[in-house]
Amino acid sequence: MTIDFNKNPDSLVPAIIQDANTKNVLMLGYMNQDALDKTQQTQQVTFFSRTKNRLWTKGEESGNFLNLVDIKLDCDNDTLLIFVNPSGPTCHKGSDTCWNDTNNESYGFISKLEDVITNRIEDAEVTKSYVATLFKEGINKIAQKVGEEAVEVIIEAKDTNDELFLNESADLLFHYLLLLQAKGFKMKDVVTVLKGREK
Repeated sequence: MTIDFNKNPDSLVPAIIQDANTKNVLMLGYMNQDALDKTQQTQQVTFFSRTKNRLWTKGEESGNFLNLVDIKLDCDNDTLLIFVNPSGPTCHKGSDTCWNDTNNESYGFISKLEDVITNRIEDAEVTKSYVATLFKEGINKIAQKVGEEAVEVIIEAKDTNDELFLNESADLLFHYLLLLQAKGFKMKDVVTVLKGREK
């Protein structure tokens, strides 16, 4: 990497810290060449602290180190994106990130859909929704519905109507997410199993 440290008079470049697994941004710090060298040597992220006016390894006091996974340089050669495995909360105030967010893995719309399912289950008496009604009927009914939707996906997979195939696939995924919650799990639990099978 050829980093342009000369764009700033203090020879520092921004270093965006991102969790390698969750992809959440944890904090922003600054590095000079010495900080980068030490980060690569120790495999623990080290910044140049502008307030302390010295090199500062994140976690040197708290023990909440940022363990290096990878470093990328942006197209202008003046900003670093650093992927880490954090060993505890990142913010000095005790939160997971410096924006006071929790560092949970998110699956975008799927996670949002899981939250909707959770809310409808919890507010069953208020919403009277399809989810709440099916959930009340119990695990056997939910499992049966997943089986029915799976059969419909198989049938549509053998046909040429892509729209029907995608709609049945969406129905299957939705009911599978409901079944997971009925069993006390979420998508992250399945992903954990899949990651464990990685070779």
